[in-house]
Amino acid sequence: MKKLIFLCTLLVSSLSHAQKFEANWESLNKRGIPEWFNQDKFGIFIHWGVYAVPAYAPVIPNNGLSYSEWYWNRISYKEKSFWEFHTQNFGENFSYFQFDPLFKAELYNPTQWAEVFKNSGAKYVVLTSKHHDGYALWDSPEADRSWERPWNAVSGTPKRDLLGDLTTAVRDAGLKMGYYYSLYEWYNPLWQSDKNKYINEHMLPQLKDLVNKHKPSIIFSDGEWDLSDTTWQSKEFLAWLFNDSLVAKDVVVNDRWGKNTRETNHGATYTTSEYGSGMSADIVWEESQGIGHSYGYNRNENIHDYKTSKELLLLLIDIVARGGNLLLDIGPTADGRIPVIMQERLTEMGEWLKVNGEAIYGTKAVKNPYQWSSTNIPKKDDKSYMAGYNAAKLVEPKADVAHVELFFTKKDKDFYAFLPKYQSKIVLKNYNIKSNTAVSILGSSKVLKAKNVGKNCEVDLSGFIPGEIPGELLVLKFTNML
Repeated sequence: MKKLIFLCTLLVSSLSHAQKFEANWESLNKRGIPEWFNQDKFGIFIHWGVYAVPAYAPVIPNNGLSYSEWYWNRISYKEKSFWEFHTQNFGENFSYFQFDPLFKAELYNPTQWAEVFKNSGAKYVVLTSKHHDGYALWDSPEADRSWERPWNAVSGTPKRDLLGDLTTAVRDAGLKMGYYYSLYEWYNPLWQSDKNKYINEHMLPQLKDLVNKHKPSIIFSDGEWDLSDTTWQSKEFLAWLFNDSLVAKDVVVNDRWGKNTRETNHGATYTTSEYGSGMSADIVWEESQGIGHSYGYNRNENIHDYKTSKELLLLLIDIVARGGNLLLDIGPTADGRIPVIMQERLTEMGEWLKVNGEAIYGTKAVKNPYQWSSTNIPKKDDKSYMAGYNAAKLVEPKADVAHVELFFTKKDKDFYAFLPKYQSKIVLKNYNIKSNTAVSILGSSKVLKAKNVGKNCEVDLSGFIPGEIPGELLVLKFTNML
């Protein structure tokens, strides 16, 4: 009995000393970000909704007009390319609501989706629970009530909890599940008439309903840019999320909680970049991109509009080398299929990660994540690049990975060097190995010859015969180097 009393007293004491977060950033930032997010490195983004029926946007690289999920907004103000497509194929009197009967998801197989994601090597999944059109993929009573029509996947044509079914399948596959959620809705009657009423009677109850029913590991907030975090009541929501929700300890949130919150490096949120804007290891960040130019499925995209698996792997390596995560987007079709070309790309990435994943997962960025080719050092005023900075600390937010000779990551005492293309001899500039450092290629048992030459380390790869090296994008492991 005394032991029981002691344990109860200990429990009460520990609870009384538990951190209680207040609805202000100073307090919220003390929570930090759960460590799993920094370790997992690679997630799958899914944009899926009624917009998958028209599945159209012009193909314009690095341009928001290429986003098919913005279809309703584009036709509402008759943007030329969207409006021409819409009137020619559906007629000018065909409303966006009329796409709901065509959003059937009749071939949707969440177990097969989850298998593809697991085989890709991704560790978490983020699904659009609701985009800016307000259509919810779960049984949201707020969606139907606010729009005064069936406007969720359960009451609408699919007659199925698309979000809930995928959540179960993804978790059964051993992956974490999260949700994108748009705070605002373009044409919601409440949003257009009374924004405060919209927030209190629609947005906040709906978002809490999503959390309570489906318990996300991630909330990717969006559509925040019209109002401040104070007006959105974001700080109050996050205090509830971190204190009282069922996911208080595990959940991770991004930085899109008000027009004043993006890239402000709040300790409670991670920073988002999109299509190559790029970040550094000084902050917790995540880059999102589609395999093509659109997030939602775009039937207008062809084979050459999709990144190859090697390009996607270089994208992942580049981002992880700079301390970030990659959230790679796919756009399923209206009938519920992941396009085969997207499945192929994800499968090929997964095959590479089976061999080389230890150089990605759980790693940290080194001080200088790149080694540039001596003949291809980017110029400071060159704006044709994609993301990064070189060993001379030339900070350049648009750096082309094609100019990189080596990428680097580290884990504990081990050091990894990624080779975009095979070379018979590798020179690590300004790095020396120890006497007990072993050098190998991941996927091969052969120990490589390496020696220090001045301030550099030279590694000989010439002894391999065809078939001994496991494919492209080799990774050198320097065991016990740091």
